[in-house]
Amino acid sequence: MKLAIFSDIHANLEALTEVLKVVEERAVDAVYCLGDVVGYGADASACVDLVRQHCKAMVRGNHDEAVALERGLKSLPRDARKAAVHNRAHLTPSHLDFLAAQPLMLEADGCTFVHATPGNPAFWQRLGSYLTAQEQFQYFSTEVCFIGHSHVPAVMGNKLGAVRVRPGVRFLINVGSVGQPRDGDPRACVAFFDTEHTDYDLVRVPYDVETAANKIITAGLPKRLAARLFKGL
Repeated sequence: MKLAIFSDIHANLEALTEVLKVVEERAVDAVYCLGDVVGYGADASACVDLVRQHCKAMVRGNHDEAVALERGLKSLPRDARKAAVHNRAHLTPSHLDFLAAQPLMLEADGCTFVHATPGNPAFWQRLGSYLTAQEQFQYFSTEVCFIGHSHVPAVMGNKLGAVRVRPGVRFLINVGSVGQPRDGDPRACVAFFDTEHTDYDLVRVPYDVETAANKIITAGLPKRLAARLFKGL
């Protein structure tokens, strides 16, 4: 099967729209979202609608949980809390119910999908070292586990030096972020994976950053959330 996987949209409609155009061009069999559809940005409602329309399934992220369930809201940074409160106020009960109902972890089409880590999905851990990443392989049984959360793309194999996806090695793959990349590249991220040939491709997608940033400012959200989009930080 040919899959498209993306994560961390963060209510950035401009970025998500362009990513979905690329997905449509690839004619994939299924689309998966790794969570954090909301938070930070100004278009939470439209982004939830598009995910519901285009994705076969999604897993819940920490910002989805903060917005839909008001769980972990106080642990978010100040700017993120303001965005979460804003997003919650602009979502319908149906949107909130949808986000709240999503699982923390999912196994489908021969892959594992989780927002943060398979070891403890509700802890929202970031994998900051090789050893920390290696510990996670015991918590999923598939050849590949796709993650997001850090907003930084990465490929981590269970064998030293395995940084390119290939058969015979198990992988943790971070697909980066659609709406708020943090690797110094402001372009949106979307990943494509061929389960039959173990072929992985991360695509960077340009989008109208200025419009997305202006929407954040117009919505009364912190200007810092707009400024960081231009730098991919």
